[in-house]
Amino acid sequence: MSFDLALLLAPLAAGLLVLATHVPLGIEVLRRGIIFIDLAIAQVAGLGVIAAMMLDWDSPLAVQAAAAGAAVAGACLLNWTERRWPQVQEALIGLLFVTAAAAGILLLANNPHGGEHLQDLLAGQILWVGWPRLLPVAALYALILLLWFAGRERLGRIGFYLLFALTVTASVQLVGVLLVFASLIAPAVGASGLARRRLPAAYAIGAIAYGAGLLLSAILDLPAGAAVVCTLVGLSFATLAATARRTAH
Repeated sequence: MSFDLALLLAPLAAGLLVLATHVPLGIEVLRRGIIFIDLAIAQVAGLGVIAAMMLDWDSPLAVQAAAAGAAVAGACLLNWTERRWPQVQEALIGLLFVTAAAAGILLLANNPHGGEHLQDLLAGQILWVGWPRLLPVAALYALILLLWFAGRERLGRIGFYLLFALTVTASVQLVGVLLVFASLIAPAVGASGLARRRLPAAYAIGAIAYGAGLLLSAILDLPAGAAVVCTLVGLSFATLAATARRTAH
């Protein structure tokens, strides 16, 4: 099947933008042991998008505000639960995810296009991302990266949760919940066996996987989001296995 490679440039740029923030945050999430926080916050942000749609808020700014407000509320809730019940924080994160997912299903139960909306939220529509949509996201991510690398020691727990919420809010509307989770966790896991250069290695894993996944989806006419998720997980597992083998020898 013939296709124009130029059509993949904007989706690839969207993926690289997501990786720019998700790779360092993913390494921190792995260190803290709160693996499913991005799934929970992404699902809560998605619930905000669904609520905005149900209220007929057509403005992209209004939808973004609803998603960000929901994500920040979820982040504040998790910050509170971590202080109060740290021993079950991971379980509470999982419960927040399933509650937000169930609430989204309930809100869309009587919507004739509810199934389509839920699929778009989960798998995303990365192939249809255009350049104009990437500009505000790039500006937001630049600010987030500046705050993270220049002052993460001073952010504290609540600062981390809020920064994470804003990051995921933008990402879930670009690539969907599944790719948000895979982009955060898979590169961090793949590079976890490296004592040095973990961050560059995680970036490389993510970038190669996004490029390969988008190319495979175009060649084989497969859903792009699912293809990238599979390549991210496959490459991360292969890197982790190769690192473990080299360390054993």
